[in-house]
Amino acid sequence: MDAGWADDVITDPVSWEQRVLDAWASIDQRSEEEFLALIENLAAELPPDSGIGAFERAASLDSTGHSDLAVPLYQQALDRRLTGERRRRAVIQLASSLRNLGQPEASVALLRAELDAGSDHLDDAVRAFLALALVDTGQEREAVSLALTALAPHLPRYQRSLANYARLISDETPAVRDSRQDEARAR
Repeated sequence: MDAGWADDVITDPVSWEQRVLDAWASIDQRSEEEFLALIENLAAELPPDSGIGAFERAASLDSTGHSDLAVPLYQQALDRRLTGERRRRAVIQLASSLRNLGQPEASVALLRAELDAGSDHLDDAVRAFLALALVDTGQEREAVSLALTALAPHLPRYQRSLANYARLISDETPAVRDSRQDEARAR
């Protein structure tokens, strides 16, 4: 269970969490309106200033195509000291929404800070969304390097080679790349 429950008074947080998981599992079987109402009702069981409630509302809006409405709720959740995995998910999802709304620089800033904030099982998700934002800011080489670095540990073979190539892509300056391409053309 998320450590954020310290500030949220609810009689049975385990049951509440299970109902939230069940709601998310049913997203494809419900209309948008039904799903949003279900999450809203679950969030309404929490205190009005709950970071968890703001996060679940934001995520439901985001998942139904309303990134513009989700952004202020993600920010509210983070301002309310959301903790644990939900905090990290909120940062990733906020950054993704900002990128979708044409603010890739803000997305990059959030995700770079998140990479430095600690490590957990969501590291590769942070890297993947950072790679998307980097593409939108014209930093395609760094994006590819980051994506390959995230992918390498998951491969059954070639992890070391791929990680080295990813590092070389990121480290290579345009002048070195141009020189290497000139040499290849001269052969």
